[in-house]
Amino acid sequence: MISSTSNSRIKNISKLLKSSKERKEKGVFIVEGIKMFLEAKKLGLIVKAYFSESLFKDWVQDINFKEIDYEVVDDKVFREISDTITPQGVVAIVRMAKIQLDDLFDTESMCLVFLENLRDPGNLGTIVRTAEGAGISAIILSKESVDIYNPKVVRSTMGSIFRMPVLYVDDIRMAMKKAQEAGTVLYAAHLKGRKFYDEVTYEKKVGIVIGNEANGLTKETADQADCYIKIPMSGQVESLNAAVATSIIMYEVYRQRRNS
Repeated sequence: MISSTSNSRIKNISKLLKSSKERKEKGVFIVEGIKMFLEAKKLGLIVKAYFSESLFKDWVQDINFKEIDYEVVDDKVFREISDTITPQGVVAIVRMAKIQLDDLFDTESMCLVFLENLRDPGNLGTIVRTAEGAGISAIILSKESVDIYNPKVVRSTMGSIFRMPVLYVDDIRMAMKKAQEAGTVLYAAHLKGRKFYDEVTYEKKVGIVIGNEANGLTKETADQADCYIKIPMSGQVESLNAAVATSIIMYEVYRQRRNS
């Protein structure tokens, strides 16, 4: 049992929690909580798991631990590697998915979401979770966007991070161009849109393009899109939260396809 915070494995978990660079270099990230652990275990993604002493004693009869590499951690030490106020008693190091851009263009009725410079962890987590519910094929982010493997993002996806393909690209406009060359029509959420989002018929390959929370899309990225669309708003509201706006448009695409 690990009983000291100076243990090298405990320090490694702390680094993975705090450092995006560390996560990228090792190709792993941290998940916490029973639900996330069980899902990662089911998918065979766990590199190593760490259980608090109290949870392990209560849970040992219910889990086949022979399938995974694990260690038990003193309860006080475990609190040092937990990123939540009330730890559930299990933390796991999990492998990142490996996705290639060209692999995302194969499906004839695909719907992609492009996110440029999205900064807020909660927004990204909400978009990932909602994207799964709306049947989105994949999410493509600019390299300046918030790290999806940030612990706050991971938690807010509620497990969708394991099932929703997500890819960071060095040049989002080049990725958009490749999607267009594969037959994708790109719709940019923009205040200058001449059509409302629900006045458009989303056929075959579709891409939704969303910008930064504060500044929206850069001009160059907006210009790459085939069409501007906007969401009607009453009152004095000038814009919507990025996750809300993305969700509204994603579900309109889903509604049309579900009813077709």
